[in-house]
Amino acid sequence: MIDLAGILKCDVRALGMLATALTALNFLERDGERLKATESSKKYLSTTSDEYFGFAVLHMAHILPAWTRLEAAVKTGASVADSFTQTTEDEARREAFLMGMFNIARQQAGLVAEAFDLAGRRRLLDLGGGPGTYALYFCLRHPELTATIFDQPTTEKFARATAARFGLTGRVDFLGGDFTIDELPGGFDAAWLSQILHGDPPAVAAGVVKKAAGALASGGIMGIQEFIIDDDRRGPAQPALFALNMLVQTPGGQAYTQGEIHTMMAEAGLKDIHRLQADLPPGCGIMVGLKP
Repeated sequence: MIDLAGILKCDVRALGMLATALTALNFLERDGERLKATESSKKYLSTTSDEYFGFAVLHMAHILPAWTRLEAAVKTGASVADSFTQTTEDEARREAFLMGMFNIARQQAGLVAEAFDLAGRRRLLDLGGGPGTYALYFCLRHPELTATIFDQPTTEKFARATAARFGLTGRVDFLGGDFTIDELPGGFDAAWLSQILHGDPPAVAAGVVKKAAGALASGGIMGIQEFIIDDDRRGPAQPALFALNMLVQTPGGQAYTQGEIHTMMAEAGLKDIHRLQADLPPGCGIMVGLKP
């Protein structure tokens, strides 16, 4: 322990206490004074592992302080966090947010790609796709498909890096912009909006859906994945708590009910609107509509 404290430049007593806690939690294995990472720690907490989950942990740490000021957010109706601005402007926070979303989305991306069937589709618009997790999995499932991620310019290097990592450079492209105000390219036969509407108030979210529908060619399909609140607003718990996270973290964001999302899609001119039956995390749902 003394040798490790010297390497890490830590207090010996304090590091010993941390090591004991990490051993008790099965993050470390101990043989006398010798410590080593468990197999699960190597898999999920090593930055050299393909399964590294640390970015999601860092992102949670960044947003936690705002929750301590929930009372003020409820009284004022305004965000009480600095992290919303910092996530877009601070490089470390931006990486933690984007790659944290990659960590989380990757756990269900295979199920989503199976449920939202893009067989026969050729061009996908992944709106606000961040590092491109879903675009990658859709393209892996459908060899004929190409995808364009449209997101903030600062996201581009992360999206292109993940595409290269999955061997999809050339099939997954990127365009930088703000989808709430900028024009979108057109001619797509599929559009995917995953967990982006909750960041904006209703009028802005509805405008994004309408704009995405405008980017679709006739016969195109749109999928919207969100944490969806029941229309009677009795739950589920995950979307209800996520709505509070949007309250403390964003200027006007919220979780939406199934009816509210249905209305946005209908007002955007989509038809045959329905919710997919899919084995997703509690409260997470996919709404689908077709452009006539």
